[in-house]
Amino acid sequence: MLQKVDSKIYIIGAGFAGQMIARDLMRKKVFGSVAAFLDDEKKLIGTSIEGIPVLGSIAEVASLVKCGPLDEAIIAIPSAPTEKIREIYEALKKGGFAHIRILPSVSQIIDGKAHFVQTREIDPLDILGRTPVIIPLHQSLKYLRGKRVFITGAGGSIGSELARQLLSGGAERLYLFGHGENSIVQIYRELHVLQQEGVGEKATVVPIIGDMKDREYVDYIIKNTRADVIFHCAAYKHVPMMEENPVASIENNVFGTKNLLDAALKNNVQRFVLISTDKAVNPVSVYGAGKMLCEKLILQYSKKANSSQKFMFVRFGNVLGSRGSILPLFQEQIKSGGPVTVTDKNMERYFMTIPEACSLVLETGGIGENGKSYLLDMGEPIKIYDLAEQIIKFSGLEPGRDIEIKIIGPREGERTFEPLWLKEENPQKTEYEKLLELKNLEFGDKKLDNLLEKLEPVCFFNPKNTEAFRNREILLKYLREDVPSLDEYYKTTKTTLGYL
Repeated sequence: MLQKVDSKIYIIGAGFAGQMIARDLMRKKVFGSVAAFLDDEKKLIGTSIEGIPVLGSIAEVASLVKCGPLDEAIIAIPSAPTEKIREIYEALKKGGFAHIRILPSVSQIIDGKAHFVQTREIDPLDILGRTPVIIPLHQSLKYLRGKRVFITGAGGSIGSELARQLLSGGAERLYLFGHGENSIVQIYRELHVLQQEGVGEKATVVPIIGDMKDREYVDYIIKNTRADVIFHCAAYKHVPMMEENPVASIENNVFGTKNLLDAALKNNVQRFVLISTDKAVNPVSVYGAGKMLCEKLILQYSKKANSSQKFMFVRFGNVLGSRGSILPLFQEQIKSGGPVTVTDKNMERYFMTIPEACSLVLETGGIGENGKSYLLDMGEPIKIYDLAEQIIKFSGLEPGRDIEIKIIGPREGERTFEPLWLKEENPQKTEYEKLLELKNLEFGDKKLDNLLEKLEPVCFFNPKNTEAFRNREILLKYLREDVPSLDEYYKTTKTTLGYL
């Protein structure tokens, strides 16, 4: 049973979102009392909304409020640009607020309703980088209304955010497919809480535990769920870990994807959207080579599709805050007193927030055409060293004085800069903001089939070819023969690998 909290809550922003959260809090009466709105709008300052005074300006009032240890501020301006959120955050911190929550600027909040359950503790994602593009999900998700949507890797960072946003799409069913029981349970429970609080539309949410490497099971599950749309997010994706386990990387990412494509083609899935990565561009890691092969599989299967089917991929760079990415790693290192480790002072990456990337992926699934390749416009790359400094400062500490930044050198399969596209792919703007179309580069269907035929006995036991099973040297030999960038990388770095 929830205990009533004796705290004052100050809502930053007296617009529709702030007012809805205030009503939500007053109705529940367990999270504390709403003391005031803080807003810069001159017409609102000095008025009251449902008995709650509107104070302003934010920067001035925040420093005058006497905060207790339990008092909290909620930033409820979902349309505010990143620069404005940063200003508000700094004003609240100077004013002594230790607890600051935010209503994220995800697209469905702009179009629909705001609920307290959607707020969360503010983190560096909210004040770093550029302002995310706002996509009206109610409009862009019309193609999913009444459909059965299947998300692989639904417990991961991208898959779980897709599931949250899909609550606003009017889908009949959401299938949450994953191999890890704990992560699927977590997002399944979270979606039920969101639905109970009135977030999104009614949809039956179905958790499914399974392994996409199991060809027969994948065919069975796609057939029996009668999925209309598949968003394929599942992959082993930690580059250094996959360099240590290259056979597992190809087995899961490449052959798992092929199993899904076979099932989708056979069972008349209408749309198949593969989540791809910048590491598929001139790959220098086994993971990157595998994702490049997945892209080529999408193009191959698009030629086999019937007139009602659409197979496509969406490629983008890093997403801020995903599991295993540098942001949570830096935060853990800061909590431990440092040092924060950076591989190279010149290393840089393209970044986008998870909600923005997912909104764009969902939009692409609707407007994308069969056999087309798409790229998200990630803006300008960010230096990892600069990002480390900003996160340390966000934590209220000083880089170099309180927390050391240590250069440790690149790991296996890493490069200083990750390109998003090849020159020959010639990305072109579409009519949709932040979405580019790539020119398809043929790998050759026969070449792809031959390579997969050689890789299969390495990944799956074949009594006629036992010496190949789990042999990483054979795997790398075949990959290097058909992926020149990987071969060049291994020649340059003189990497030596043994057996699993």
